[in-house]
Amino acid sequence: MPESQNIEYKANWRDEYLKWICGFANASGGKLYIGIDDKGKAMGIYNHNKLLEDLPNKFRDILGVYAEVNLHEEKGKNYLEIIVPRYDVPISVRGKYYVRTGSTLQELKGPALNEFILKRTGKTWDDIPEQRASINDIDESSIKQFLKDARTAKRINVEDNISITDLLEKLRLLEGGHLKRAAIVLFGKDPGKFYPNMAVKIGKFGETDADLKFHEVLESNLIQLKDRVGETLNAKFFIHPIDFMGMQRVELDEYPVAAVREMILNALVHRNYMGAPTQIRVYENNFSVWNDGSLPEGISEEDLKKVHRSKPRNPLLADVCFKVGYIDSWGRGTIRIIETCKDAGLPEPVLKEEQGGFLSKIFKNAVKVPRKYRESTEKTKDPLTTLRDKYGINTEKIRDKYGISAEEIMAQIDLDSEITVEEIAKNIGKSQSTVEKTIKKLRDAGVIKRVGSRKTGRWKIQIKLPD
Repeated sequence: MPESQNIEYKANWRDEYLKWICGFANASGGKLYIGIDDKGKAMGIYNHNKLLEDLPNKFRDILGVYAEVNLHEEKGKNYLEIIVPRYDVPISVRGKYYVRTGSTLQELKGPALNEFILKRTGKTWDDIPEQRASINDIDESSIKQFLKDARTAKRINVEDNISITDLLEKLRLLEGGHLKRAAIVLFGKDPGKFYPNMAVKIGKFGETDADLKFHEVLESNLIQLKDRVGETLNAKFFIHPIDFMGMQRVELDEYPVAAVREMILNALVHRNYMGAPTQIRVYENNFSVWNDGSLPEGISEEDLKKVHRSKPRNPLLADVCFKVGYIDSWGRGTIRIIETCKDAGLPEPVLKEEQGGFLSKIFKNAVKVPRKYRESTEKTKDPLTTLRDKYGINTEKIRDKYGISAEEIMAQIDLDSEITVEEIAKNIGKSQSTVEKTIKKLRDAGVIKRVGSRKTGRWKIQIKLPD
């Protein structure tokens, strides 16, 4: 049997191999064989009786680990099998922590060590009380913005006159009278005073990474940053400003706002706040966001392309952002990025781990703007935004409830009330069956209705979306 995640071979015992015992205990457990070469062939050891007595004591006294040590024999050659269980508490060797990854041993340091210890003790970084902070470190204007957004999202009931302390208690951001780290990240007056790498760096590049044209560094709490990043991109980096409060746009040579918004919010909510700053790069033909922190354990890059479990790095932070309507809690963020790029006629985005963090990248391309959009008399106005202005409909609610294609179907109907299902499907690049299913959902909800017969009738968008 070859070496693997759970198996390691050593010809002789050395005390430095205590690191391997530590690595197995901190991973999923494993077996260390003494007296077997790298190819799995028994070489034999001569001090096996002494090792049988000494090793369990070393594991107990130095590591605090109880491992099973068994003596085996193969063709007259003795070897030891050390069975190490997985430990739910962090294990160290003389103050150093190791973990088995694949068939290699890695020492945990810095943010990775901090995150590992927190997980093994049942806590997450954002849930730890910040002893250095007080209620005076909370920014009142950010609290007011949160309450305004919460009233719009309607995912949490909050009194208009609620005090800052009561709100933080309600959001579980206080413990023993101390602010939790999540409270500082969300509402802090100067979160950088506590966590120096809170910043978001935005750079405009030429053809290569070395060709930096100009850059901006934004520092604030999450409530403020989510808006300031969009405002800065619009003012200095994007060719065509986009409406971050609206829906996906179909705009030639630009990026879908839904994808950009998801990329920014994912980076702010799920990043490692003890690591490097979030970095946004704007090129002539692509836009990317990188945040420190790898994917959650058990979720691969391929999983991001399909329905997957939501396993946030900062669950308290994510919970608050969900309640205020900034993100969802079903692991749909990456799917939304992929779908909005596809719907806009853009290449498939890049979603991958890179240099200890996570990179999301979307590409600019010549978008195939639907014929009905091109023929619109309001050429300078986004048809999707028009829906909101013209009918007073909460189009974001429609998107979240019925999918991205629902927005485009309604925009098509608004431009041509006599349009057929076949024409809608062709214009927005969806199958006819998908359009029919979405239309049925919209009709059942009372968002749209059909006036007249199937052949000679017309569509009508309701003035007000029912509850």
